[in-house]
Amino acid sequence: MTAHATQILIVEDDHALREALLDTASFAGLDATGAADGTAALELLAEEHFDLVISDIQMEPMDGHTLLREIRSRYRDLPVVLMTAYESIQSAVNALREGATDYLFKPFEAEVLVARIGDWLPPAPAPLEDDVVAVDPVSRRVFELARRVAQSDASVMITGESGVGKEIVFRTIHRHSQRAAQAPVAINCAAIPDNMLEAVLFGYDKGAFTGAYKASPGKFEQAQDSTLLLDEISEMPLALQAKLLRVLQERQVERLGSNKVIDLDVRIVATTNRDLRREVEAGRFREDLYYRLNVMPLNVPPLRQRREDIVPLAKALLARAASRSHQAVPAINAAACARLMEHNWPGNIRELDNVMQRALILHQGEGINLDDLVFEQMTPAVSAALGAGVSEAPRAVAFESADEDDDELAGAESLGGDLKDHERRLILTALEEGRGSRKFAAEKLGISPRTLRYKLARLRDAGVAVPGI
Repeated sequence: MTAHATQILIVEDDHALREALLDTASFAGLDATGAADGTAALELLAEEHFDLVISDIQMEPMDGHTLLREIRSRYRDLPVVLMTAYESIQSAVNALREGATDYLFKPFEAEVLVARIGDWLPPAPAPLEDDVVAVDPVSRRVFELARRVAQSDASVMITGESGVGKEIVFRTIHRHSQRAAQAPVAINCAAIPDNMLEAVLFGYDKGAFTGAYKASPGKFEQAQDSTLLLDEISEMPLALQAKLLRVLQERQVERLGSNKVIDLDVRIVATTNRDLRREVEAGRFREDLYYRLNVMPLNVPPLRQRREDIVPLAKALLARAASRSHQAVPAINAAACARLMEHNWPGNIRELDNVMQRALILHQGEGINLDDLVFEQMTPAVSAALGAGVSEAPRAVAFESADEDDDELAGAESLGGDLKDHERRLILTALEEGRGSRKFAAEKLGISPRTLRYKLARLRDAGVAVPGI
């Protein structure tokens, strides 16, 4: 099965059968939407993206053959599978001639459908690197740009929130550069005390200061003919920024306690989670150094802005955690995937990694389910700042709040239930106002169509009658 969030449209005029097919897809971890006839299917196709259409033939007012021809005229490469209860070889031949991807005779077992869906789907985009998960178009553009940037020796400034994967972008740049034969070198400017950072960066000779019993090359020398990462560059003190600027301008370095000049051939990549322009305006970062480093800016969006990466990343992180503990990798069921997609991830990939490690510890049985997902406590202010919209409030972790009394915890659970009820009413009202239009409802609610689909799937699983399904 493909790693991205696969969207399937099932077109069937028999309500009971349509529901059964939707449930089959859901149990298999697929995101499926139902349509009662060909006309409704075309309306959905105009509003949303789908990776596969599975359609009945005998329908009114628009049958499957007509729907197939319409799809081929509008969406040439979209896979379409036709199914019918009328076992006719000639009908199958005609469908294939009209451009059907495949043909399926009723009745068929659910296992047959699930097994064959993978054969009908277009291949997923290949990962750009072994350690890179970039499925969402937003993240794929970032890594594609990183590969292009790698071909030059220009300095790069990688920006983004903490935990978004800036170091992975750095490694991608180095791996695709002409310096890839040499190991990259990195230094975290925030992790080293100010009085030591200069010596670590530039190196020192024997006797340069108390305790310098022997000479030591700095990070710049270690990165000769390679790439040097200056992680969290915004945390570097101003006095050292001036010395760094001189090294970058002259492309030479002197060890502390030495007069010997060492020529450098080093490519510089810097990262920061701050707005450096504001830091410059506030007098905390040198403007000349900013321009020296920011030749090629690259921004890594937060995880909430590239939601198609969430589930593939979760699976990759889960597999890594399972490998470390010598465990089998459990599957993540559809409901848990939906919940992961809904969360806004203020801690980005680091937070997702924590959640998956917890899930691996907590899960019982064959797979990861909703009960295994434990999120960090988010304050209302944080939730509002991230634009949580109508999303369900995340489950709180009581790791540091064990002294809370039972009444407070009971109140929190009650509030969570109230929020769920409120969310359900908002969604159903929006659908009714839009006469079942998912596009209208998503815009009304201020969420993406993809998020709405996941929420509708959860409502359906809970037995809620949803208009248009």
